[in-house]
Amino acid sequence: MRNFLRQFVLVAIGAGSWLAGSAAIPAGYYSSLKGKSGAELKTAVFQVINPHTTVSSYSNLPQYFQKTDVYPSSKQWWDMYSNVKRYAPSFSGLNREHAFPKSWWKQNGSVEYTPAYIDLNHLYPADGPANQAKSNYPLGVTGSNPKFDNGVSRIGYPVSGQGGGAQYVFEPADEYKGDFARAYFYVVTCYQNLTWNSTWMLQHNTYPTLAPWAVDLLLKWHRADPVDQKETDRNEVVYSYQNNRNPFIDFPDLAEYIWGNKFGESFDPGSSSEPGGDPILINPVNNTALDFAEVAVGSTTTALLYLKGESLSGNVSLRISGTDRNMFTLDPAAQTPKLSASISSSLINAAGGYQLQVSYKPTAVGEHSAKISIYDGGTVGTTTVNLLGQALEVPTLSRLTAYDPSDITATSYKASWSEAPEVVDYYLLTRIRTINGNMIEEKIECDENYAVIDDYDPSVSEAYYVQSSRLGYLSEPSETKFVSQSGISNVETDNPFSVESYPGCVRFRCAGVHTDVCIYDMTGRLVMSISEITDGHEITLPYGIYLVRSAQHPAAVRIIAR
Repeated sequence: MRNFLRQFVLVAIGAGSWLAGSAAIPAGYYSSLKGKSGAELKTAVFQVINPHTTVSSYSNLPQYFQKTDVYPSSKQWWDMYSNVKRYAPSFSGLNREHAFPKSWWKQNGSVEYTPAYIDLNHLYPADGPANQAKSNYPLGVTGSNPKFDNGVSRIGYPVSGQGGGAQYVFEPADEYKGDFARAYFYVVTCYQNLTWNSTWMLQHNTYPTLAPWAVDLLLKWHRADPVDQKETDRNEVVYSYQNNRNPFIDFPDLAEYIWGNKFGESFDPGSSSEPGGDPILINPVNNTALDFAEVAVGSTTTALLYLKGESLSGNVSLRISGTDRNMFTLDPAAQTPKLSASISSSLINAAGGYQLQVSYKPTAVGEHSAKISIYDGGTVGTTTVNLLGQALEVPTLSRLTAYDPSDITATSYKASWSEAPEVVDYYLLTRIRTINGNMIEEKIECDENYAVIDDYDPSVSEAYYVQSSRLGYLSEPSETKFVSQSGISNVETDNPFSVESYPGCVRFRCAGVHTDVCIYDMTGRLVMSISEITDGHEITLPYGIYLVRSAQHPAAVRIIAR
């Protein structure tokens, strides 16, 4: 990113070789890359950066963003999607944005919750309207007359040779194009083992993974907008939490060795990455923080602590200490809680390192801390990992009101709902479609009280409901709103005959007695008949969308059983 320089105050990073504003690659971290080239080099990078410590949850991302994406001279959010000034800690108007769209590794209508989902190396705070307009479009250069342009982000038709078949592309401002390119290089390398759902910029292989046009575009942006201090500092902060780095920031030429003009040449990470043969614990970083952020009292949240070393011998010892040590556990899958562990050095020396589960289960409201001491294995001294967590009361969440869909076109519509009266982490929109007789459910996490659905098909029966989420708890589902209709005509929802859907049952609400109640699936097939019902009558149906009518209410009412 050009033209923007800053000195970032590193948090949760200890003294020693760590210096604010300068890269501090630990000895041995990249040593396995030496002598590799092309596809072999890309896979070697994957083996270095794929196993890493995972941050606590999607809900807590804004708390991490305060360490990674706030200007140091003020509390203004550093938003690469707009020039609207917003200030931390308020996250109002911002979204948690996957620069590399999460839908691109989505399978069967739902997101695969791989570590990519909460990987800070491609997650940023983003202006809500810009993020909605960006959707999941690929990167690219837009032609004239973009459909969205806020002076920083442009969304429009791609110029010739770009887009990979997508109708629109997302073009960031020039000063951020290199940032996005290096984030994409990181994702297609760190997660080359994923199955991609989109092939606009991608191929189904571990090399080159990127489509030819995408390679050309990203290399062009990478060269034109080189790494600067903002990216370097952010890389260090992310490393302090995740214990993995973006190597395309550490070594800008690395992209050339894998995809560019140095393809086929052997890569050398340099002397700074040489372990020297002595026992060394590469990860975690001394005085790093494993921050569980906000958790409800009595709930348990788990993170993965990544351990990687070279030339270690014997066993490596870990021990939890501190006032709140009993709220944190090593290896929570064990039959009894463990405050200490001994791990064979062969596991930590292995190419993929070792990932240790660490859990936090608070028993009282308040801020809690402890530390993990890591020692032995032939190393000198102790590496400390600081454990942090904040326990809050179990939230009480109000039921939201879903509004009728609006702005309906042949390809899109807008779903909206009431704002939650209490603090929530995000809204969960559940979209339900019936395609070829099969129910497909898609869950969409939204930072605002609306979502624009841009792959709507009027020939498909579609409905949605919404919930709010806070600390892992969900509110009661809202009423269901329908967008399309198929099967039986004259479908409507009105009193005095209606059906409410609840997890596990549906409940009839009606005035008086209704007879000859018939329930159909969306193909018009009769699946159940009831001779008589009164208000409050409950039945159980298999998960799906149904149409219900009675002798007293011949117009069919649509319901979802869930």
